[in-house]
Amino acid sequence: MENKINFDKTVRHKKTLSAAIKAITYTFLIFWAIIVLFPFYWMLLTSVKSYGAYTGEYIPKFFTLSPTFENYFTAFNAVPLGKYFINTVIFTLITTFIMLIVIIPCAFAFARLQFKGKNLLFTLILALMMIPNELVIITNFVTVTTLNLRNTFAGLIFPSVMSVFYMYLLKEQFEQIPDEMYYAAKVDGTGDFKYMCRVMIPLCRPTIITVIILKIIECWNSFVWPRLITDDASYFLVSNGIQEIRENGFGRENIPAMMAAVVSISLPLIILFLVFRNKIMQGVARGGTKG
Repeated sequence: MENKINFDKTVRHKKTLSAAIKAITYTFLIFWAIIVLFPFYWMLLTSVKSYGAYTGEYIPKFFTLSPTFENYFTAFNAVPLGKYFINTVIFTLITTFIMLIVIIPCAFAFARLQFKGKNLLFTLILALMMIPNELVIITNFVTVTTLNLRNTFAGLIFPSVMSVFYMYLLKEQFEQIPDEMYYAAKVDGTGDFKYMCRVMIPLCRPTIITVIILKIIECWNSFVWPRLITDDASYFLVSNGIQEIRENGFGRENIPAMMAAVVSISLPLIILFLVFRNKIMQGVARGGTKG
């Protein structure tokens, strides 16, 4: 009887300790989530405050009883954000599509094919990740300027179509597919290109979707290169539009409208991440697992 009582006490103690640890963990996660999400909440809140209400607040308020969307109309009228949105969508989609055409065959070749100097060549490609981006930008700028591709979509797109990191991620994922499947396909007379399209790409779809989404986010947030290679407003991206608002003094004078422009630009990426968050997590997890 005494042993049973001690056993019950031990069980209750473990359950209490487990509940306490879980409560502390969730409390910490909620606190950290509030810290991370607060800037987004403040940006959204400021964007729906009228200019008079915002400037009249000596102590910032964490809510508003009279939200307005006037700031969004003001932001889109200040600069042609609609045109910049279209340019950004064109730049993003074409860059991502060409990148996939480039990196998927490269990743397949390094993961499955055997050719002389493969390891040395792959090492040299990985070494490119060690080069500072500033040096790459300078080289690309000189090349694009020499080819007279400034203020063109080609000048914006071509320097961004290759990504060593995404190629490496796909290579690691392709290598997880058993070699026996490749040898069996070769026995059946299946060519390398057909095997890549029919077998490897479908099996690695979560990782490829992750790469696509990450590339879209990268292109959408691109600022330095578009700012450097374009001075014609016809080729400005949304990041250039925000900078144009700030340089014209509009953003410093009307903070709510500035925040409305930032919300408009950020919203597509937030929606994209929320819709495909499970695919992103799954792709990253599979890409980071070996064996």
